[in-house]
Amino acid sequence: MMGLKERAFAPKVSVSLEELVPQEHFYRHVQKVLDLSFVHDLVRERYAVAGRPSIDPVVFFKLQLVMFFEDIRSERLLMRQVADRLSVRWYLGYDLDEPLPDHSTLSKIRLRYGLSVFRRFFEAIVEQCREAKLVWGKELYFDSTQVNANADLDSLTPRFAVEARAAMQAHLAALFDEEDAEIEQQEALGDGADTPQTDATAPLAISPAPLPLPVVLSEAEQEELAAHNAARHDWIEQEGRQQREVSGQYQRTADLRISTTDPDATPMRLKGGGVHLGYHTHYVVDGGKSRMILAVLVVPGEVMDNQPMLDLLWHVYFRWRVRPQQVTGDTKYGTIEIIKAIEEAHIRAYVPLPDWEHMTPYYGPAHFAYDAAHDLYHCPQGQPLRPFRRELKAEKVEYRADPAACNACPVKAQCTESDHGRQLHRSFYADYVERVKGYHQTFAYQKAMNKRKVWVEPLFAEAKEWHGMRRFRLRRLWRVNGEALMTASGQNLKRLLRKRGWGRRPFPTEAVAAMPPASSQTDGPARHDMLKSQRLSIAVASLASYGATNLFFAIQINLFYCFITVIHHFMLLTKFNIFPNIHVSSRFYSYFPSHRKLCTINLMHSLVSSARTFSTGWNIDETG
Repeated sequence: MMGLKERAFAPKVSVSLEELVPQEHFYRHVQKVLDLSFVHDLVRERYAVAGRPSIDPVVFFKLQLVMFFEDIRSERLLMRQVADRLSVRWYLGYDLDEPLPDHSTLSKIRLRYGLSVFRRFFEAIVEQCREAKLVWGKELYFDSTQVNANADLDSLTPRFAVEARAAMQAHLAALFDEEDAEIEQQEALGDGADTPQTDATAPLAISPAPLPLPVVLSEAEQEELAAHNAARHDWIEQEGRQQREVSGQYQRTADLRISTTDPDATPMRLKGGGVHLGYHTHYVVDGGKSRMILAVLVVPGEVMDNQPMLDLLWHVYFRWRVRPQQVTGDTKYGTIEIIKAIEEAHIRAYVPLPDWEHMTPYYGPAHFAYDAAHDLYHCPQGQPLRPFRRELKAEKVEYRADPAACNACPVKAQCTESDHGRQLHRSFYADYVERVKGYHQTFAYQKAMNKRKVWVEPLFAEAKEWHGMRRFRLRRLWRVNGEALMTASGQNLKRLLRKRGWGRRPFPTEAVAAMPPASSQTDGPARHDMLKSQRLSIAVASLASYGATNLFFAIQINLFYCFITVIHHFMLLTKFNIFPNIHVSSRFYSYFPSHRKLCTINLMHSLVSSARTFSTGWNIDETG
């Protein structure tokens, strides 16, 4: 008898949300081991003392973490998921009949907080990781990745038109603000001077200025230092904005055209080919086993990767009080300015150097020997190159050979095409470059280069594949910086949660998972402890998978074999081959039955191995 399901719902019953969420749920563990009460201190200055209560700031950051863990790309979709998910409701602290915040409220809260609150939230998470001994601090790795912006190339328009329109709108807004202020002041005087001002309109509290360092400097030195800091472009303080007033020998495309959709996104050439509006996301990763992210910065796609590197280095150096012994990066960071700053701080700069030898078809600098005692170079033919002039702005010395000797040289075609003699340039800090070249022959340098490939780039791959950083969902530079900071905070939280006891990967099938060894500096591997190996759980999952697979394929193979056998005998009796392929395969199955068994066994072993990998989350060696 076919059953019918009637849509009849019972009246409201008394049930607690606490009873509906399993005790071993992931969000229960997050609520237990991660205390976000520090958020109230971070945002206290952003709210007035009195007025209508707002949404709890802890709820806002919990929603951001839910977006990270669930890989949700829209805040509207996020609130729909919260309405349907009992576990997320429990994590946020909202009961079944309690109304949830509107999705538009999250955008207003983000605008109220600004980028500084997100950066302080990221630093608070890193501080908890330091307390958990997850930050090593002896090695630092720098790298960046391209992230597409939420804008299209078709939105590019001339910059002067957009800036003129923005200036006109700002001027009109200022005029109307003055008129509104005068009207409000007259109304306040008309209502009576004894009306008290509410605290909601009071100015927000301003954080105190940082204390000066305990260094004795004269007034002239303080003025010189202040002038130097004012002229310097601090990438972190400027939130990654480009320095438009400074340009090189070429005209930047972003100086002429701007996107009306996302004005901060600039054209960048993708590694796979093509051009797209986007940003560069920079990570500074600790060299410890946990790979903690210590600094994050997003800059427009036109900014070279080496420009914000020193600001990130000194920020990590002083903010987290680490004393790295080496700094590792790729060839983009091998500039003389960066090498000089790192080496002067008594840190080893493990960076590849540009290939200066093959930049031109002539003899490279390696063919010339430098005589430090007499401050001159010797060419391959033994002719000297003496100092010709000093370029103070470029911080280098030009060496030039005698034009008469060069023009009479038999190998001039391989050396230079100039009639004024061969010239070379030597930086004021060439000794640091020679020191870095010496690092390239050491085992520590080769180890650092190999480690860099598997240390920072997997973090970018994790953020792009699992947490939506392949394309920013927000627009404007300060918003994408906040988005990147939340992504990095979530990546650090995953390592912190694993340290504090969450070693399993949540699968939708609720399969039995094996607990991996904790990846920390102090904890030893758990494979030597038989009680922690959890091999019984792996065996149960494997046996269950093997039994189901064996039963399924045994039935399928037997039915197929019976069908093929009937067809084969029918064609032998009638001597009529309707299906040549079936006839050939039936002869193969009839004459070589062992191959059929071997095929079935190999297929089942392959599926059992896949089932083991899925049920545990880690590849298990069968001989282990």
